[in-house]
Amino acid sequence: MHKKLTITVDENVYEGLHRVIGRRRISQFIETLVRPHVVSKDLLDAYREMARDERREVEATEWVEATISDIADETR
Repeated sequence: MHKKLTITVDENVYEGLHRVIGRRRISQFIETLVRPHVVSKDLLDAYREMARDERREVEATEWVEATISDIADETR
């Protein structure tokens, strides 16, 4: 889900974004720059927490192995 955000930037930055990045691409450009600084730690922590859940890991492994065998049985 996307949320709308209003920010204030210097006029030169604004003009540079439009000139270099282009209209309708600025949001994605800013999100790509910002995401590693605000999401990765939480995401990494979530992956670590999932890995500590031994029951979940066993179920995930079983699912992956079953999926692989399904693919191996397909005809090309």
